Amino acid sequence: MEAATLDEVLHAEGLAGRWSYPRSRIRILLLENVHPAAVQRFEAAGYTVETVKGALDEDDLIARLKGVHVLGVRSKTEVSARVLEAADRLMAVAAFCIGTNQIDLQAAADRGVAVFNAPHSNTRSVVELAVGLIVSLMRGVSDKSAAMHRGQWIKSAAGAREIRGKTLGLIGYGAIGSQLSVLAEALGMRVVFHDLTERLALGNARRLPSLEAVLAEADVVSLHVDGRASNTNLIGARELAAMKPGALLLNLSRGHVVDVSALAQAIGAGRIGGAALDVFPEEPRTNDDPFDSPLMGLRNVILTPHVGGSTEEAQEAIGEFAAERLLGYLNRGDTTFSVNLPNVQLSDVAEAHRLLHIHRNQPGVLAELNGALASAGLNVLGQHLKTDERTGYVIVDVDRDYDPKALDALKAIPGTLRFRTLY
Repeated sequence: MEAATLDEVLHAEGLAGRWSYPRSRIRILLLENVHPAAVQRFEAAGYTVETVKGALDEDDLIARLKGVHVLGVRSKTEVSARVLEAADRLMAVAAFCIGTNQIDLQAAADRGVAVFNAPHSNTRSVVELAVGLIVSLMRGVSDKSAAMHRGQWIKSAAGAREIRGKTLGLIGYGAIGSQLSVLAEALGMRVVFHDLTERLALGNARRLPSLEAVLAEADVVSLHVDGRASNTNLIGARELAAMKPGALLLNLSRGHVVDVSALAQAIGAGRIGGAALDVFPEEPRTNDDPFDSPLMGLRNVILTPHVGGSTEEAQEAIGEFAAERLLGYLNRGDTTFSVNLPNVQLSDVAEAHRLLHIHRNQPGVLAELNGALASAGLNVLGQHLKTDERTGYVIVDVDRDYDPKALDALKAIPGTLRFRTLY
């Protein structure tokens, strides 16, 4: 049998290579058309990569995860507790997007599986789409374009308005909302916003005390909230009734944030002047599946297929960022930007072995770990500890000269969730 690398030959003979485990044997599965930049980064580092075009349902994902060490998904693949429990080798999951609500973060942490995302890489793309949609809705561009395609020439200023001087109301003022705030002001809009977290207002943007206050004042309401369950139907019939007559609504955040049936009724009744949605409560799993929504066919309504962050620049940036986070974890044990484990920034290890111990945050673990190190006669060169309310993460760099059997005691410490060795 032909070995892919010298490390594989050494590993097969029970000898120490450059890495504690040959990189070519570490399998990475990337779903949903993750950008080739990520594939190139992993393969250049020596890892084995498999790609799948679309999303997988729970049963198919469980079957494909056998023997897989790293999983990469976008927004449609659900990584449930059942999936995580069945994954026999999984060490890390990356969401090649902003949101992580498709991943059971606590179940992953309880199994010592690190989860990463790309929280800022596609923000500019989402913001630019939002600006374009606001202008298009204000001018009725989609309806005029559809009429032209039907051979109708409807030249009229009726209902077409400039965005200059109008008020943009932002629900959520994080990375996307605040960036949209700056561009909207540059185009002459007034900006008001509401956020549950204390945020620094940029430019002349004004923070309002409640969602209702924003709805009452804004000519355009744009939603930029996260996917937590409490945001389900954040905008429903009551909130739509509280908006200014003829106001516009944008949702480029999460599909379940808007009650689309209530929105369809409000638009049909002329209460809401138009809407643009890029996300929906139920979305097709692949491009071959059909799409249906009560908003289809309504006037001045723009529907886009969850493409807010789908620009070539954004997808490449996401691929590179998420891949770098995964490589930092695989190669160094670095958990910077992990969304479910304590964050520890680490440099490369040289002339030493690095021991990575993820455990439940319970009394006595560090004492037992240090006792096991001392009993085995391991010379500690450096040690890091970081904990959150549920999980602890210890990184220990030791001299290379030790009996490998000594590691068995570290793996057996009560509360251990995952143990790895890095050369």
